[in-house]
Amino acid sequence: MQKTALYKALGIAFGALLVTACANNGDLEEGAGAATTATEQQANEAADSATTGVESASLQGEQMMSDAEKAAQQALLDITVFYFDFDQSSIKESGKAALSAHAAYLASNSSARIVLEGHADERGTPEYNLALGERRAIAVRQFLMAKGASSSQVKVVSFGEEKPAVTGSTSSAYAKNRRVEVKYQSR
Repeated sequence: MQKTALYKALGIAFGALLVTACANNGDLEEGAGAATTATEQQANEAADSATTGVESASLQGEQMMSDAEKAAQQALLDITVFYFDFDQSSIKESGKAALSAHAAYLASNSSARIVLEGHADERGTPEYNLALGERRAIAVRQFLMAKGASSSQVKVVSFGEEKPAVTGSTSSAYAKNRRVEVKYQSR
């Protein structure tokens, strides 16, 4: 649609120039020259109007895109729980986009602060699970810092197996308890 308006404006301008060039042979009377000048002005105004319309449509398109990007970014920021495999502290691919959004937010808002709460399921000793929760939270902190967050913005805490998200001794419950939660202290 933007190209169509631009093509119309160019067509009008080209037509006006063609009429002006053909009509101006030097033998014309003064009045004919004034009519040609008026035609040129109308063509220029039409071209300017079409260009302004194209620029306006382009700005509106950028605004809508920006709004869509903001909504997508906010949806990623709403993801605050990141899950881990059994006895692992490596971040899953499925969580990296959301973590990147958190890192971008932290990088652009230096006053924002978060606490990363590391958790583990009940299998293993309490000491081991406390250390595992800490390793998981540290892995997330390192990821955030690699993407632009400052170390002063990110605090790490481990609860090990002490604060399960789900009680029970099933594989599903275990999977939901192996996590790091992002908690904003100030946004």
